[in-house]
Amino acid sequence: MYEKDGERYFVVDGHVHIWDARESNRKNIYGKQFIDCFYDYHRNLSPEEHVWDYDTYTYYGSERFMKDVFDDGHVDHAIFQATLLNDFYETGFGQTEEAFGLTRRHPDKLTYNHAYDPRNGEAGLEQLRRDAERMNLQGVKLYTAEWNGDSRGYRLDDQWSRRYLEECLALGIKNIHVHKGPTIRPLDRDAFDVADVDKVATDYTDLNFVVEHVGLPRLEDFCWIATQEPNVYGGLAVAMPFIHSRPRYFAQIIGELLYWIGEDRILFGSDYALWTPGWLVEKFVDFQIPAELTEYAQITPEQKRKVLGLNAAALYDIDVPGEFQVAAAAVSGAEAR
Repeated sequence: MYEKDGERYFVVDGHVHIWDARESNRKNIYGKQFIDCFYDYHRNLSPEEHVWDYDTYTYYGSERFMKDVFDDGHVDHAIFQATLLNDFYETGFGQTEEAFGLTRRHPDKLTYNHAYDPRNGEAGLEQLRRDAERMNLQGVKLYTAEWNGDSRGYRLDDQWSRRYLEECLALGIKNIHVHKGPTIRPLDRDAFDVADVDKVATDYTDLNFVVEHVGLPRLEDFCWIATQEPNVYGGLAVAMPFIHSRPRYFAQIIGELLYWIGEDRILFGSDYALWTPGWLVEKFVDFQIPAELTEYAQITPEQKRKVLGLNAAALYDIDVPGEFQVAAAAVSGAEAR
């Protein structure tokens, strides 16, 4: 566990990947545009000493993943969030079998969330059932702007999407992670709009909807939805690196989230390998709201502990050390209410 100034933190990285965007895996120009946009985010928002070379970035594999996340990253448990992009990559962007295999070898350290596309209809539902059984899924990751043939996105409240959400309920898949954040070339910005979260969160109260990237650049829309819907959570992936490049902007993001939805529904995520978790954890533990932003309260170590790991541990029934179990139980109780 990470320790600083006598405070200990159990860290759950709620958003990690193993991807392959090498030229040999790209189907078309869109695969190159996607990884180039990812790399621009990485090199523009990372500290200089943490910027990778482009070739390593396109594929880094399991060994480096384990080193960066667990050996050097202060992470105690991490959750894979699959991203398919089958229209852009021969074997998909996220290397799902490699990630799932790594999870099977390290079940104490890793949880695997798979993905589905409701536009695949009945065949996709059958595949979801097989995947849920084989992978023991507790969560899924949805990419509403993903291309599928002539379609360039879908809404969570579409008829077929609702069929899949109902199937998730039947299968015991309770955590629905949805990319609702900055667009990535060549995907369409409007297909990541957060508005459809409002409807399905109201209609499926036994599901937890984790809005990844807290809706950026639509933070205000996300906050107004999440404050009304107690089963909506905010994932900090992509928001986190602004702690370095735009610390005042990050202070406004975390300050608004704490004001609107509170510390029990915010989840840390590095979005590895967009960014490595080590420096993000360190900077967040050290971070305080600038004094001139008087509308926001200072962040306490207890709040940071919840955000860094205890909230995700409660959602995924991850065992935490005894010293944190009372806090984790309090989070679970708040969730139940």
